[in-house]
Amino acid sequence: MDLSMLDRAVAEFTGAEVGQPGGAKLPVDRRLRLQACQSPLDLQWFGRDQRSVQVACPAAGWRIYVAVDTGGSSARNAAPQYGQTLVKRGENVSILVRGRGFTLNRQGSAVEDGAQGEWIKVRASGERTETLRAMVLSPGQVGIDLP
Repeated sequence: MDLSMLDRAVAEFTGAEVGQPGGAKLPVDRRLRLQACQSPLDLQWFGRDQRSVQVACPAAGWRIYVAVDTGGSSARNAAPQYGQTLVKRGENVSILVRGRGFTLNRQGSAVEDGAQGEWIKVRASGERTETLRAMVLSPGQVGIDLP
């Protein structure tokens, strides 16, 4: 796996280069030996304060976490304003389904726009007609909590 590709993906996701405010603190450790990813990478914010980006390859079954420099402000890293649209219709989203003792993550697309805390319709990848209702958690991420 070309690890510089992971650095570029994180930079595109955060909107800032490695070492810049809002970007990865350091390049991905070149000692890592990751299996080549045959599917699109799944990038999402990790943690409440968005201090890390989770980079995963579902096809190869690996994931890594990249620390983000939160010392500065970037448009993507800034706290969202009340009512600000975080997910736009047609945008690819990560759908987190959380239950007691487990979390599932699936890719999908937003059927509606939504701000943080709003419930919107989403469609899981591979589904043609069925939609789910999920709460907007952060840019590009929605969630469903199971009882």
